[in-house]
Amino acid sequence: MRRAACGVVVIVRDVDVVVIGAGQAGLSAAYHLRGSGLSSVVLDANPGPGGAWQHRWPSLRMATVHGIFDLPGMRFDPPAPDERAADAVPAYFAAFERRFSLDVRRPVKVSAVRPGDDGRLLVESDHGVWRTRALVNATGTWTRPFWPVYPGQETFGGRQLHTADYPGPDAFAGQRVVIVGGGTSAVQTLLEVAEVAADTTWVTRRPPVFREGPFDQEYGRAVIAKVEARVKEGLPPRSVVSVTDLPWTPQYAAAAERGVLVRRPMFERIEPDGVVWADGTRQAADVILWATGWRAALDHLAPLRLRGEGGGVVMDGTRVVADPRIHLVGYGPSASTVGANRAGRAAVRELRVLLAAPGSGDAGVAGGAVQELGVAAGPG
Repeated sequence: MRRAACGVVVIVRDVDVVVIGAGQAGLSAAYHLRGSGLSSVVLDANPGPGGAWQHRWPSLRMATVHGIFDLPGMRFDPPAPDERAADAVPAYFAAFERRFSLDVRRPVKVSAVRPGDDGRLLVESDHGVWRTRALVNATGTWTRPFWPVYPGQETFGGRQLHTADYPGPDAFAGQRVVIVGGGTSAVQTLLEVAEVAADTTWVTRRPPVFREGPFDQEYGRAVIAKVEARVKEGLPPRSVVSVTDLPWTPQYAAAAERGVLVRRPMFERIEPDGVVWADGTRQAADVILWATGWRAALDHLAPLRLRGEGGGVVMDGTRVVADPRIHLVGYGPSASTVGANRAGRAAVRELRVLLAAPGSGDAGVAGGAVQELGVAAGPG
């Protein structure tokens, strides 16, 4: 038995592949790993199944969700339109985990992934360390809401919040609300808040584009191609949602007739009682709701130095070009439900080849093999 410098024994478990995250992409990867001949474990920071869906705002109903794609091998039977998305989708994910007996450990928060001294990776967490031959990272974006910075933002006397913390429309009753963002989340919250607020103002950096045609496979491929081009160049990916037009639904048409979907360009600065445009126009506000999206949650991978000069990670499909042991699923072009499924399958297909190749290390380790090693668990 060896001890870390601070006298703490850290249990290190050996496994072929660690999957971080149990959202759509992580579960897809875990499903395909089952029959791969590789031992695996899924580490999920959430308290229960459902990925980011369990954190969606309470007023989001299945009737307004723009489609949930089946996980591999198990159909998603559409629930009642008025059922909360934060209940329906996590229940589906939980049933999927049970049906296929996936080894999901939760809540396990991964703090860092580091290169080991034996050609493997060390996945450090609040529940010990996993030593792995390969990594599938599926941490998504929900834990990293993006807050843009505007002059005077710190002087605002009202309330500022991100859609990640949107509590539902009742919290805005009788208030003047500025909603910032051009995506589906912004429009959905705008329509809800407008029902109870004293006034709503919708601002976006670019004019929104509404699409009356179908969101079919051809359109989907065109959208994915826009995102994929950036990650191949090593640039931080734009979200799939950011390059997807807004669907022109009967609900949106009705809101437009009521004068709710009136878009204004971005303001120039924020003052204590509202926002101001470049021409001096002012809008009083009690609340600024930032529906400005998310960024990829990759901070725990920083010790691996994967980011390139462009600030992003250079990718070839799901594989990190700088380190073929690492695959990012639910990142860039696969950050959608349909893209996540394909990414999970593709990542496992490549890892089966990599880990079976000469010079890749052991042909496989028994799942759950445990050692007690002196891996530092913090300052001693």
